[in-house]
Amino acid sequence: MKVSFPKNKINVLLLEGVHDDAVAAFNNEGYNVVYSPDSLNEDELCEKVKGVHVIGIRSKTKITKKVVAAADKLLAVGAFCIGTKQIDLEACKIKGIAVFNAPYSNTRSVVELAIGEIILLMRSTFVRSTELHQGIWKKTAAGSKEVRGKVLGIIGYGNIGKQLSVLAEAMGMRVIFYDQLEKLALGNAEKRPSMEAVFNEADVISLHVDDNPDNKDLIGAAEFAQMKDGVIFINLARGFVVDIAALVEAQNSGKVAGVAVDVYPTEPKSNDEPFQSDLSGQPNTILTPHIGGSTMEAQKHIGNFVPSNIISYINTGSCFDSVNLPPIKVGPQKNAHRFLLIHDNISGVMAEVTNILAKYNMNITGQSLKTDETVGYLITDVDQKYDDHILEELRGVKGKIKFRLLF
Repeated sequence: MKVSFPKNKINVLLLEGVHDDAVAAFNNEGYNVVYSPDSLNEDELCEKVKGVHVIGIRSKTKITKKVVAAADKLLAVGAFCIGTKQIDLEACKIKGIAVFNAPYSNTRSVVELAIGEIILLMRSTFVRSTELHQGIWKKTAAGSKEVRGKVLGIIGYGNIGKQLSVLAEAMGMRVIFYDQLEKLALGNAEKRPSMEAVFNEADVISLHVDDNPDNKDLIGAAEFAQMKDGVIFINLARGFVVDIAALVEAQNSGKVAGVAVDVYPTEPKSNDEPFQSDLSGQPNTILTPHIGGSTMEAQKHIGNFVPSNIISYINTGSCFDSVNLPPIKVGPQKNAHRFLLIHDNISGVMAEVTNILAKYNMNITGQSLKTDETVGYLITDVDQKYDDHILEELRGVKGKIKFRLLF
């Protein structure tokens, strides 16, 4: 029996120390896996990506347009994290490269960190602990408050924001939120019509917005001025959404009484580089090195979720969870050959494919087409033998970006 492509010739490059389960998943599938705990710069990656069919990264390795151009065999990119800002999604799409991420796998880890930091900051626990490390005994209730009965304001009510909402309410907090999109409120959470309405009311503000470039400097001096005096401010979302200088000024003025930050506008590229921030040394300020989703459980979930989607895409063509290709969900083909065609979104492609198959009296048993503003993805199953002339004509279809055959 023919095989579409020998699995031991499918090359997988996994970088940045992705979880061992990811390595095992690709190995168990029979792929040829190369693993590295390090990230690569653009020039290094341009060399390494040649001949690679799948690449897995986390947040430090950048899949740029130059890298995409150098990738001569690449079928899929796996982002073993939530965000995909480190990947040029459009460059991948116009070359027919599917990108997958893990939008849900580490949400619980981020939420638990936020809950812990809310309690630590409200109780001034971090300050008292720092004093003890310095030999200072300061037993006092001043500035120490319970979270029960306080108002939590969530900016961005997505997967993380919703989970935080539920856990905070279980602790007795009242939850309000703002999101640009219409979102169903969970529990007793209440949506507000604007960020300003949240800022005016909340005792604690936690950011959980996405990596949309429009969110750059979302929170600056004007926004801090709208907040209640003595507010607790938490950013576990994206580094570029907060004006750090404005945050420091708000701390120094007493507007902001406690801060927890896990993400920064500029972050070290490796653990060997020093960290610098104007937030360093600020009182009642918890700084963590972008570890919101870095738990053993989260990395294990991600290490299973992303490879599962990539393997399904390679084996069946299904890309329902891809972040850049039109989503199609199909199962394994049964007693059929499957033609996979990623193409420019122009009219007549499906008709041309159908006409080619009709010319050779091929019987189509299933066909799916999805398009977006740029590309289309057409999957066609046939139940008869074919000859190389059909493949030659299908590869010559107008607007073809990438063509694959599954036996």
